[in-house]
Amino acid sequence: MADTLAWHRGGTEKHTIVLIDGPNMPNLGKRNKRVYGPISSIDSLHDYVKKIGAGLGVEVETFTSNYEGAILDFVHESSDRASGYLLNPAGLTTTGEPTRHALEETKKPFVEIHFSNISAPPWSGRGLPGGPWQSNFTRTATGMSMGLREHSYLGAIIALVSALDDENFLGQNSPL
Repeated sequence: MADTLAWHRGGTEKHTIVLIDGPNMPNLGKRNKRVYGPISSIDSLHDYVKKIGAGLGVEVETFTSNYEGAILDFVHESSDRASGYLLNPAGLTTTGEPTRHALEETKKPFVEIHFSNISAPPWSGRGLPGGPWQSNFTRTATGMSMGLREHSYLGAIIALVSALDDENFLGQNSPL
């Protein structure tokens, strides 16, 4: 994983990006290497994302759970301090309606993340066994980053921070 980031953000506001990894992600490092690559643990993934966040001048807070109730409690508890969310729903991808609804109610942007390309068939190089999958989160996610293993997180955090720094993002201050 890269130690430096050549891209620099355009804003200076202190954002708190909250990263949530769902069911099965705590087992990262023991999962299918074709799909999940060389990441040794969820902690090493979170260190990677926090390092990127520090390089962007933002705080990254992480949370991981195999239990949707714990994820819901965390979304509710973190909503006042979160500028936006990064979410890998993992085992909740095709279900997870309570989590999707809780994120939507925060009124904060969230980017859906997947190591694999969940839309790809299982025989493709980046698809999942049993795929393609239809995510329950995509319909209300602000954006999506997938198919790039841990680099999906890199793309997601850069895009989210850039969007948060854009005063016209989602028409917030647009004259139209």
